[in-house]
Amino acid sequence: MLIKLIIFMVIGALIGCIAGKIMGHEKQGFLRNALLGLVGSIVGGWIGNFLKIGGGWISGIVLSVIGACLVMFLIEKLKK
Repeated sequence: MLIKLIIFMVIGALIGCIAGKIMGHEKQGFLRNALLGLVGSIVGGWIGNFLKIGGGWISGIVLSVIGACLVMFLIEKLKK
């Protein structure tokens, strides 16, 4: 159980870094991008379940990046 949580956190952090580069938020900090990546992974999973897409690890990564970008976009808009 603990190993799955650690793997989820590491992959979420990597997803956050990828989404940060896509959104141009490299200078926002690793921790912020990692946390938004974790949240974005959950959002991406919800999107995939809602649209009935996904199921593989590649589609999971793509949906997680999309979810993280969406979360970063919404956070950016809410700050303004």
